[in-house]
Amino acid sequence: MKNDLKIYNTHTRSLTPFKPLAPPQVSLYLCGPTVYGAAHLGHARSAITFDVIVRYLRELGYQVCYIRNITDVGHLMNDGDDGEDKVTRQARIAGISPMEVAQRHTNSYHADMAQLNTLLPNIEPRATGHIPEQITLIKKLIAQGYAYQVNGSVYFDLQTYQKHHPYGKLSGRETNKLLTGQRPLIQKEEKRHPNDFALWKKAIPGHLMQWDSPWSKGYPGWHIECTAMSKKYLGDHFDIHGGGLDLTFPHHECEIAQAIASTGTPPARYWVHNNLVTINNKKMSKSANNFITLQQCFTGNHHLLTTPYSPMVVRFFMLQAHYRSPISFSDQGLKAARKGYYKLINALRALNKITPPTNPDTQRHPKIAQACQACHKAMNYDFNTPKTIAALFELRKYINQIHNQKNDPSPLHPADWTLLQKTYTTFLQKILGLKEHHTIDTSALINTLLQHYQQAKKNKDQKTIDEIRQALKKQEITIQDQPDKIDWSYES
Repeated sequence: MKNDLKIYNTHTRSLTPFKPLAPPQVSLYLCGPTVYGAAHLGHARSAITFDVIVRYLRELGYQVCYIRNITDVGHLMNDGDDGEDKVTRQARIAGISPMEVAQRHTNSYHADMAQLNTLLPNIEPRATGHIPEQITLIKKLIAQGYAYQVNGSVYFDLQTYQKHHPYGKLSGRETNKLLTGQRPLIQKEEKRHPNDFALWKKAIPGHLMQWDSPWSKGYPGWHIECTAMSKKYLGDHFDIHGGGLDLTFPHHECEIAQAIASTGTPPARYWVHNNLVTINNKKMSKSANNFITLQQCFTGNHHLLTTPYSPMVVRFFMLQAHYRSPISFSDQGLKAARKGYYKLINALRALNKITPPTNPDTQRHPKIAQACQACHKAMNYDFNTPKTIAALFELRKYINQIHNQKNDPSPLHPADWTLLQKTYTTFLQKILGLKEHHTIDTSALINTLLQHYQQAKKNKDQKTIDEIRQALKKQEITIQDQPDKIDWSYES
């Protein structure tokens, strides 16, 4: 299966066979969040996308070193070279230190990611923890003629770089057509050319985060951070660099330029970008005040939501679209996702109740093997999660057929039963990362209610029967009255 994996490489704009630099090791760097506010659905999409990529690579047998950075300094409000640092701004508003803001939102981000069942990275470096590495890299860029200092700030010399290397290939932008300032630049006269970008900024008086450097007391530019940290932990050249599509330009273009200028080699072999989550056809973003936080989703506390949605429903909602396709947010879409998620989880619960075949048919079941193979083919074709989900729904049909035969899989060949069970659980839980969101304690409570329900039926106590049904319905649970027992499933 390893040899069948193909990844769409943003840099080449083509589907490319995946060949890591040093198999079985795979190195992956994800541009993580800027921790100046609560995580929203856009953050969730990037985290879930690369979580599934890491999960699948590990399932294929690769040893993945997964790095996800935390940006806690240097990312300015206008995403440019001037303006107020995003973390600093929040600190000023809240009347606390920037590091407290960063830690508070980092903790919140970790809690949200845990609820979404995303795996922890191997290493999670912070920009503020790697100031010496950034200064060393800037010194090298100056020494090699690709950066210059002016008034205590340091800028990357894009004009010099372009004499030797192309710039803009990743995003497909021509430099001479780039708009240098979607917003006015306060100090753009410092630059030799408007397209040059900051590597180090001299801090103005009263700036809350600043460090000593050979040029001034100041702070690093946004782009230099990831280049310095990826070099430290993955080397000059690694396998996969990823992030949201909005990072393609300028962030990832600048990373490529810095890496090539300092070492002569691009940082990554494969560039992978997930598309955006939109609301009313506009990118979801904090700067536009056009976003829904994950906690608002989980609690239903937002005017666009009619009900809370569990983290697993949000995860399933994201996985229904291919990572390179945009996702249009809607309450209706989340409701549909909840139904689909519950159908797959109901099948998982049914599968766990089925006993292995005892009197098997000697004939094989080719359609089960085809559906199982379809899961692998979908993931091997650029991590196509919607097609993987479609294949799981096909397997769900066979699980339900067996379950409806009073859990007797006798007509199945043992090999088909083993393949069905392993494929369904592996792809649903280990690769897509979907799990039953109710806890064991909740299941025990449900079973207790079902015992009371069964007693009420014996007593013909219709009032109690209706009350229990309604109470469970509010929790999206349906009671199933079967001839030989009473069971329950998620409402789908």
